[in-house]
Amino acid sequence: MQARGKIFDDISQLMTNAMGVAQGARDEAETAMKSMMDRWLADRDFVTREEFDAVRAMAQKAREENEALKARLDAMDAASK
Repeated sequence: MQARGKIFDDISQLMTNAMGVAQGARDEAETAMKSMMDRWLADRDFVTREEFDAVRAMAQKAREENEALKARLDAMDAASK
């Protein structure tokens, strides 16, 4: 009976170790996949949200300035007639 209990203990220990190895392999695979995705995204030269918002604000300001200048030119043109 003692030998049978030892076998079950050994099997239990083996299964516990196998689960630890499987978890380690999973963690390593997740890290590798994340690293690969980060490299792929970096190679695509995408802009960040902050960069996009900054350029969008600059474009909006330029449009407003263009509209104001056009209004001034139209007023000058109307005054010269």
